[in-house]
Amino acid sequence: MFNIVLLEPEIPANTGNIGRTCVACGLRLHLIEPLGFIINDKNLKRAGMDYWKDLDWHLYNDYEDFLAKNPDSIGRTYYATTKAHKTYADADYKPGDYIMFGKESAGIPEEILVRNEEACIRIPMKEEYRSLNLSNSVAVIAYEAMRQNDFKSLEEYGKLHRLKWQ
Repeated sequence: MFNIVLLEPEIPANTGNIGRTCVACGLRLHLIEPLGFIINDKNLKRAGMDYWKDLDWHLYNDYEDFLAKNPDSIGRTYYATTKAHKTYADADYKPGDYIMFGKESAGIPEEILVRNEEACIRIPMKEEYRSLNLSNSVAVIAYEAMRQNDFKSLEEYGKLHRLKWQ
């Protein structure tokens, strides 16, 4: 299982979509306050649909609280940022790793990135654009981590039904 970490997410629909992705992929979600919404926000639940009840999620007062309660994250966290030198495909993801994403308006604070520069990763995009949507970024990187690990615990085959057409 991989861990998705959202540092101070601001938009409930993004977090709801990310929660849905986490449930569908068997990922754990960590939310670090302050949040830009309340957990029972109707937009969060609408985006997460009926998946939210099945989500393995944890809430932290701040970044230090997250680190204190997840000592195994130290040295096992990738930091998604547009400022990284390496791409998300350059990382070597192992089960149990953490992938952190910053808030929509500002990303992960520079002081965290500087202390963890070798673990910073980015999604390549055209230079003139600021960033992708947060929920899309989580999906891109999470699926790469799962691909590198042979999509373990995910459905192996689709169930295409062949219909007879008349």
